[in-house]
Amino acid sequence: MLGKTYLTKQASLLLEFARTTSDSDLSAKLVSKAADLKSQADPLPDKDQGSKAPDVTPGQAGS
Repeated sequence: MLGKTYLTKQASLLLEFARTTSDSDLSAKLVSKAADLKSQADPLPDKDQGSKAPDVTPGQAGS
């Protein structure tokens, strides 16, 4: 299964290409595909954001 970060990055690249092309049909198809990728990514968990950093131990102060 592809991760949320990968799908989001791919959607972002497709949107960037859609903005740079002068072909309106191609642009519309790229935007549509980007929307499909975003809808696949949205329900996936965001592993990069947690309630605390992985190296933090509760109850211990940093140096």
